[in-house]
Amino acid sequence: MKTIIHKAEDRGFANHGWLQANHSFSFAGWYNPEKVHFGALRVLNDDIIAPKMGFGTHPHDNMEIITIPLKGVLKHRDNMGDDWIPVVPGEVQVMSAGTGVQHSEINGSVDEYLSLFQIWIIPEERSVKPRYDQKTFSEEDRKGKLQTLVTSFNDEDENSLKIHQDAKLSRIDLKEGESFTYALKGKDHGVYLMTISGGVSISDFNLNSRDAIGISETSDFEINATEDSELLFIEVPMITL
Repeated sequence: MKTIIHKAEDRGFANHGWLQANHSFSFAGWYNPEKVHFGALRVLNDDIIAPKMGFGTHPHDNMEIITIPLKGVLKHRDNMGDDWIPVVPGEVQVMSAGTGVQHSEINGSVDEYLSLFQIWIIPEERSVKPRYDQKTFSEEDRKGKLQTLVTSFNDEDENSLKIHQDAKLSRIDLKEGESFTYALKGKDHGVYLMTISGGVSISDFNLNSRDAIGISETSDFEINATEDSELLFIEVPMITL
């Protein structure tokens, strides 16, 4: 089993006043040659956005973009006809940028900070027709068991959101003392596991809140919760750039 540890305090950080951004991988003005990507996973940003603030209209292309609100309300608008759609904790948003899309994202609250993960995954097919989707996922359905959020269009899972890559995003909430064995899709895949909150042990590694581990070259691995924990799994093909 091959592992890469990314401690929370070693992430890139940018303070824009209205935006507090932590970067797991090189992004914008922060560059670390050892943290450019993990397989097809290109970006994992952990953002806190001030009330009424956000990102004005800007372009994307040829990227699969997944947004997971953790606290507050995100509002999204794009040039595909979606006008200020709210996305709240418990929901997940996906956008295939494909041939090109323009969108805006703002904190939809006047008094509460917005906390979210934004994830970019390199697509397996370029220049697809842009698309947008979002879906609600019940917290009850991830207590002690894996809840699948996002899969490939080629995957048979009908309850997940879809992207143009052989990837799988999932969550699980574990109670202290619980364990779980994660099985990978195939030998050419790896998993980037982010501890949203709590603490877990994997092999000889202890992870705390916002610590992450990249795992590849194995068929499965066991996770033991050292305290009540929320975990995010991002499984992707281990492509090279």
